[in-house]
Amino acid sequence: MKPPAPFPFPLSLFPVWVGLWAAVSCATLRSALRFEEPQLALEAINVTGLGLTGGTLDLVLDVYNPNDYRLRSTRLELSLDLEGTHFGDALVDKPLDLSPQNHSRVVVPVRFEWSGVGAGARALLDRRAIRYRLGGAVLVETPIGDKRVGLGRDGEVPLEKLLR
Repeated sequence: MKPPAPFPFPLSLFPVWVGLWAAVSCATLRSALRFEEPQLALEAINVTGLGLTGGTLDLVLDVYNPNDYRLRSTRLELSLDLEGTHFGDALVDKPLDLSPQNHSRVVVPVRFEWSGVGAGARALLDRRAIRYRLGGAVLVETPIGDKRVGLGRDGEVPLEKLLR
């Protein structure tokens, strides 16, 4: 009978290997447990269609994922106010992938009614820009489970971006 094969490394190094593995695992877990909300900014508004009762437009968003891991969104809900008047709502049910520590361009289609255009048109003539407010929520998958993140952003879009 053959004697058992020797252990591949000295047993005296076993605590060192366990400690090293634990440190690497804790750093990875700590990174996964730290969640920072995605940041968004409205880059442009593109009018895509006009009709008798309203029209459609695309909101071009810059979404930044500050996390060290990929976020996958399964649902994005947005409301758009222009010059303090509700302009339209949008729902995106298609998956969105947000790369770690990276910016992503997201285009969101919105339907609007003519009743919301008055204040916005006046602002374009007076200031050559339009104030906006984005609200809503996004459902994202994270390493520690799904998370619903509220969205809110105020800003101003210059006229040049509306005319593209």
